[in-house]
Amino acid sequence: MQLDQSGLEILDEDECRALLARAVIGRIVFTHHALPAIQPVNFALSDGDIVIRTSRRSRLATAASDTVVAFEIDDFDAEKRTGWSVVVVGHARHVSDPADAAALEALPLRTWAPGERDHFIRIRPELFTGRRIADAA
Repeated sequence: MQLDQSGLEILDEDECRALLARAVIGRIVFTHHALPAIQPVNFALSDGDIVIRTSRRSRLATAASDTVVAFEIDDFDAEKRTGWSVVVVGHARHVSDPADAAALEALPLRTWAPGERDHFIRIRPELFTGRRIADAA
């Protein structure tokens, strides 16, 4: 087990991908009007890519088009003071190919927010970082 300078376990890419595959909620980090923005979203994976469903006119769809974004997932146990965090950096793009969009419709990805969500954003992961804090006992 490799530790960082703070004593946190460093998660390798395989472990980060495994945790990503089990998560259903994440936070996308993007730039909106030259300022950082973070938005919680539900997501699914398709061929290793992170897929988000949103409205075509949403702030997210407008800002996260053909740009680099970060995507974060985490889990923790406040009582035990344990947890982990994974951050993925990659290019986000609108899904414009009708065949690709039709295939993504089959994913178990139903938005929690009300309203029409007829648009997909695909994030191709390029960089994974992860940390875990374990029970000290």
